[in-house]
Amino acid sequence: MVQKLPYLPETPSQTAGPYVHIGLTPNALGNAGIYPSDLGTSPIRDGAKGERITVTGHVRDGAGMLLRDALIESWQADADGLYPAPNEKRGQADPNVTGWARIIADFDSGDWTLETIKPGRVPHPSGGLMAPHISLWVVARGINIGLQTRIYFEDEEAANAECPVLARIEHKGRIPTLLAKKTGPGAYRFDVVLQGPDETVFFDI
Repeated sequence: MVQKLPYLPETPSQTAGPYVHIGLTPNALGNAGIYPSDLGTSPIRDGAKGERITVTGHVRDGAGMLLRDALIESWQADADGLYPAPNEKRGQADPNVTGWARIIADFDSGDWTLETIKPGRVPHPSGGLMAPHISLWVVARGINIGLQTRIYFEDEEAANAECPVLARIEHKGRIPTLLAKKTGPGAYRFDVVLQGPDETVFFDI
């Protein structure tokens, strides 16, 4: 007799282990031939409108160790705050901004780099405009469920002060963990800290 199950049980989560790069960025490991090139190498194409920026950072665990096997996926709007999807109310997004990228940490230094354009402000479903931001999904060894966070920019003070998402963070002293620090013209630094007193704010999505 076959047992009837009215639902499908959730598959247990588990760490990505050493397989995340083998499956997602094989060319970066020297395993050529699976894809002509790794997917998501850049969120923009030539001709993308907006301010070109470079964000560099690393992922650090609670003991201060760099996670050199970290993989990050980013998602963002274009310079006008539009995503690459049909939007009758706000117009057509920049066709040269895909908005999505897959970034890996350098296996030696642990640093990752995202070259993109600074996104515009996006409407929040409850009203108001969110500050310019880039959403991140972070995975690495020891992380059972991918972590969700955002990059905001320290030089967008007025927009940050009006952002309905930042306003919902109860512990205001932790907001700086979401702010990319400007290090030069068009250059920012954003480090992700998994645990400890400087732990990055992560979102439950």
